[in-house]
Amino acid sequence: MLETQRNENIELFTLSEVTKISGYVGNFEVEILQKARYTKNDCNGCGACFDVCPAIVPSEFDMGLGPRRAIYYSFAQAVPMVAQIDMDHCILCGNCANVCELKAVDYEQKDTKFSVKVGGIIIATGWDEYEPEYGYLGYDQYENVITQLTLERMIAPNGPVVGHLVRPSDAKTPKSILFVQCVGSRDINRNEYCSSGVCCMISIKNSKLVKSHDPSLQVMVAYIDIRAAGKGYEEYYTASRREGVKYIRSKVGRIREDPKTKSLKVVLEDTLSPDKTIKEYTFDMVVLSAAMMPSRTFDKLNKTLNISKHPSGFLKEFHQRLNTVDTDVPGISLAGACHAPKAISETIMQAKGASSSIVKLLSNGEYRIKLIRAISDPNKCARCGMCEKSCPYGAIRITQEKGAIVDDILCRGCGLCVAVCPSEAITLRYYRDEQYFDLIDGILEDALFVEETES
Repeated sequence: MLETQRNENIELFTLSEVTKISGYVGNFEVEILQKARYTKNDCNGCGACFDVCPAIVPSEFDMGLGPRRAIYYSFAQAVPMVAQIDMDHCILCGNCANVCELKAVDYEQKDTKFSVKVGGIIIATGWDEYEPEYGYLGYDQYENVITQLTLERMIAPNGPVVGHLVRPSDAKTPKSILFVQCVGSRDINRNEYCSSGVCCMISIKNSKLVKSHDPSLQVMVAYIDIRAAGKGYEEYYTASRREGVKYIRSKVGRIREDPKTKSLKVVLEDTLSPDKTIKEYTFDMVVLSAAMMPSRTFDKLNKTLNISKHPSGFLKEFHQRLNTVDTDVPGISLAGACHAPKAISETIMQAKGASSSIVKLLSNGEYRIKLIRAISDPNKCARCGMCEKSCPYGAIRITQEKGAIVDDILCRGCGLCVAVCPSEAITLRYYRDEQYFDLIDGILEDALFVEETES
């Protein structure tokens, strides 16, 4: 991230979000909302203001395991390394402004909106962790039921508990942990897709990590299928079993908490045992491997982009096998988990492909389009707007003077507008009715017709 900030060819907008994208390949206009940080660029990140801030709230980055002040860094490696104020929790006591030697605190700072012109766009909006509803597998109901992201922050050396494995309920070291796979995925009632083995590998990794904290710790993984498809993945899975991690092929039947000990009683069915044994186990902690979900922040923006989406909610590529980095909108490419659940290595490969695709497109100096595009007859057009509503690429707009106007750059020649037009005013070039009539006439020109007579 520091390299990105220091690169003179990269303009970085932090604490910002894209609110609207318009235009077409080579000429996109991107509207950006840069939120107020309430500190000036003079801030050197010394952190003196943190010590005097009396407002303390749970840290979002630490998944609520630790506190933060109302004035804070978003996380330890934030770029730029400057303080920001959470106005939802700031009490405006003025302590931070008083101790700041650079006078960098500005309570009156406002959000700013601006636009930039770009030739191409790479979407890399990432993913969100699936959040189970209250009570599902004990989540949000029992303190000692947590997700993988919470566990990651707990055992991180720079985390809120300095890497110590503890139970959230009483801060005691657990003696047994259950990892539950496919929470929110491979489930027809939630998400049918698999998170591409990422959840499996995270569980294997974290089970090894917690074992390294305490070799006597009892660790069990309840799984549907272990999908360790990748270089060295199967060996990594085997190594965890050698270290004492137990795997049971089972879906969780029920989780209940012991009100006295806060331990969790879990009912599991061993589907690989001859008699499908159903047994109740007791664990000090349960870790849910939640599904990877499409980023929630992108849905609003995609209403202006009209990029096709997969039924799972992830963005759809131009072609599943031949072109997995570009979208059906020319000049817009995909990178990472906005396209589908994937590991870091696969994300990096796709990001390189997406950047190469955009560079190749823009370096040509021109963009060639196919002539198979929709054309409209203004004399027939009834200005009903059905073609405009049906176009998935936003290539059609209705005017009273000329009727339907088609943008040849945005149009992909899919023909949806032709199908919905009630007055047959819009057709596809090379696929007009007159051309088909001539084609039929040509085929039948030398045909021999025999008229049958009744005997």
